[in-house]
Parts: sequence; C-alpha cells; structure tokens
Amino acid sequence: MHLHITWHTLHNAPVLLDAVEVQTHRYLRRRATQTDGVFVHAVGGVADHVHLAVTMPPTLNVSEWIGQLKGGCAHYINQEICNGKVLQWQTGYGVVSFGTKDIRWVIQYVNNQREHHAKGSTHERLERTERVGDPVPMNKPVETG
Repeated sequence: MHLHITWHTLHNAPVLLDAVEVQTHRYLRRRATQTDGVFVHAVGGVADHVHLAVTMPPTLNVSEWIGQLKGGCAHYINQEICNGKVLQWQTGYGVVSFGTKDIRWVIQYVNNQREHHAKGSTHERLERTERVGDPVPMNKPVETG
C-alpha cells in the first residue's frame, strides 16, 4: 500500500533546520527502509514538520511503525547529533493512502515542501494531522488510509 505520512514537532517548534533537518530526513529514510517490505519514495518537510511517501506491506502495523520512527529519530537527533533535548514530536500523525497513479505527484509534493509552504499551495489533505486524544470534528471525515 502507498502512504503519505506527516507529523509535527512539539508545539510546531521550528527545529528542523540545517544539520538537524538533514540528519532527521536521513535517519527517517534509513530507519524506514530497514523494515522488511518498506520502500521510501521521498522524505521532506519544513522547519516544523516532516512528510514521507512510502510503500509498505498491508500487514505492517502503521501506528506502531510510525511511533518507532518518531521515537527513534528524536532519540538519535538528541543523543547523537545535538547532545541535548532539541527534537520532540507532537503526539499523533496524518496518514493518507494513495494509488499507484499518484506516486509521482505525491513524491513531488513531499520533495517540494518549502516551495508549497512559501507559495501557500499546500494540500490540506496531505498536511492534516490528528493528535492522539484530540476530538474528531463531526463535519470532517477522518482519513483512514
């Protein structure tokens, strides 16, 4: 299955800059591809959130896997790169499934995050996240992947 995944830094703090951003994206790509059957198409984002476009087997527990990525990444950045508690993630994430015909478009979206945010040309469906414990608005459907 093809998934677009996004999550934010704690309090949307703009900490994904310079070496922290590069190392965060590198870690996420490396860690994700260590999971059997996972292929990473793209990793991107801006200073306060990340995006991933991946293909994964339907047998993988998406919630657990994302939790492992987030926790492992924060630990790696804080212990190995910054030598302090710099990177923390908000609870929750957003996941949208997409078809094979949309892979190219989703990859371009992930790879061009700075441009989309600068121009205001983001796509709400791919930017939305739900934090654990947040009530789901009654007038909006929940993306289930």
